Amino acid sequence: MTAKRFGLMAMTVATLALGACSNLNTTQQRALSGGAIGAGTGAAVTVMSGGCVSCGAVVGGAVGAAGGLIYDQMNK
Repeated sequence: MTAKRFGLMAMTVATLALGACSNLNTTQQRALSGGAIGAGTGAAVTVMSGGCVSCGAVVGGAVGAAGGLIYDQMNK
């Protein structure tokens, strides 16, 4: 599997996961969307830089989820 195909598949899965969630409170929504955006961005950046795509997606997802939670707490 090529890195480009893996990145596209990861972004598709993240999009479908976001579409399947309902009845989430704002904290959960922000953490989930931040994690999905972070994972997609991390995968895309590592595809372009030639690094480990799955590692980039995991790190990006964790940073994105933390960012979503921090953003939610700052707005409360």
